[in-house]
Amino acid sequence: MTAEKERLRRQALDWLASLSPQDRRAGDDALFRRFLSLPQTQAAQVLLLYCGMGTEPDTLRLLPPLFSAGKAVCLPRCLPGNQMEARLVQKDSQLVRHPYGMLEPGLDCPVIPAEQIDLALIPGLAFDRSGGRLGRGGGYYDRWLTGFSGITIALCRDGLLLDTIPRLPHDVGVKLVITETSLYGPSALEQGKSGA
Repeated sequence: MTAEKERLRRQALDWLASLSPQDRRAGDDALFRRFLSLPQTQAAQVLLLYCGMGTEPDTLRLLPPLFSAGKAVCLPRCLPGNQMEARLVQKDSQLVRHPYGMLEPGLDCPVIPAEQIDLALIPGLAFDRSGGRLGRGGGYYDRWLTGFSGITIALCRDGLLLDTIPRLPHDVGVKLVITETSLYGPSALEQGKSGA
């Protein structure tokens, strides 16, 4: 199964590398419109986002509309042992560059326990229609999500929505997968909103 995940990771990265900056920007625009219009996003008071890097959606663009809507927004900070924590950021918070390349909150930003967060936006290279997630292999989110009971949402480009992603026992999926054109996952099926 590990070899299959590596094959899917390479396939996803190759597909992402083929996108033009204009394609990525247009895809981001569609994903962000759908995310911000979700009832779950509008109802959430405290959200965890991530800082998209490289070919990932440029999720920092979501901060201004969420701040304008009066939301409290957290970003992840990596810890030793492939652990992470959520820290609250403000409009004027200075983000610092992690050695892996992503931006994260500084130590001056307060830690917010997982149980105080209503909604978490979870990154991934690819997803499937049932909420299965293909991460980058570090396990940071799988570990953090074991203590999280709120709603989990993923932004997935249409071209990276797969039929099935193999799951190991420790792999944690998401409740909703948003693509540029549809909504998938167990929660979407319950609401009769599947993109099928």
